[in-house]
Amino acid sequence: MIIVVKKNQDERQIDNLIRWIKSLGLDVYRSEGENSQIIGLIGDTSKVDIGLIRTLDIVESVTRVQEPYKNANRKFHPQDTVIDVAGHKFGGGHFQFIAGPCSVESEKQIIEVAMAVKKAGATVLRGGAFKPRTSPYSFQGLGLEGLKLLRRAKQETGLPIVTEIMSEEHIDDFYDVDIIQVGARNMQNFDLLKHLGRLKTPILLKRGIAATIEELLMSAEYIMSEGNPNVILCERGIRTYETYTRNTLDISAIPVLKERTHLPVIVDPSHASGISRLVKPLSLAAVGAGSDGLIIEVHNDPIHALCDGAQSLRPDQFADVVNSIDLMLPAVGKVRDK
Repeated sequence: MIIVVKKNQDERQIDNLIRWIKSLGLDVYRSEGENSQIIGLIGDTSKVDIGLIRTLDIVESVTRVQEPYKNANRKFHPQDTVIDVAGHKFGGGHFQFIAGPCSVESEKQIIEVAMAVKKAGATVLRGGAFKPRTSPYSFQGLGLEGLKLLRRAKQETGLPIVTEIMSEEHIDDFYDVDIIQVGARNMQNFDLLKHLGRLKTPILLKRGIAATIEELLMSAEYIMSEGNPNVILCERGIRTYETYTRNTLDISAIPVLKERTHLPVIVDPSHASGISRLVKPLSLAAVGAGSDGLIIEVHNDPIHALCDGAQSLRPDQFADVVNSIDLMLPAVGKVRDK
């Protein structure tokens, strides 16, 4: 349920209304707009008398919200959420490039790639320390040693880091990770989402391989309902009957998500296609559809990569993607850090 309060109302009356709502066992979410204030009611609102609320002088309107997600709902929060990551902003017209290798393989590799992607325009370094793989015999990442190497790359370049967490038992080890990524396979690992919701660290939440848009938003709701509002959504392709590409990038999900939620939305064209030559056209399409950023796999030696070399760009190819997108950003009303 959403209560729209008229502009310039007595704060004491608003506080009295909120106290009464909370006395009914409901949580309250407040959002300030230019011309009004929104009070969102979260919980079982069947006990709330809409007619009574509408009679209050301070109330402009009352609306029941049908969608099951509340904190992530744009109706509760009409303005875009802007998430600041070490001075780099996601959402609200800002555009960011996250780039780096699928997995951290060595100190030389991660630092070399980090320097190259920073020079090309990336503002956040990605790299997998823990790798979820379909086969138990595939490279699973360096684990805690990989985290140490990411920190070293951060020290060398100044780039904030994003890396994937596999289990809540590793949360303490991610204490200084700038963005914690939840991969597609863990999108509905609700215990993990609840633990991450008790942090303030930004969470990069990837859409599951067969998840609906509502299921993605409900997973974001798990995180936000525990108190962490810093969620970045990532469309990374879904599984369809098409086998030519690794997944099918759902371009339509971008404008739909931008309509339904205030959270930043970025796109992973690398996992969506699985083919390096498709990364650039899919990146351009994502920008045109309204994406707030891209997360792209870049490797200094893709042929010998231990993980996902076929979908990884070389640093010069990544620089070409950045240059092409720079030409598009003014047309879609976005700016990126330079």
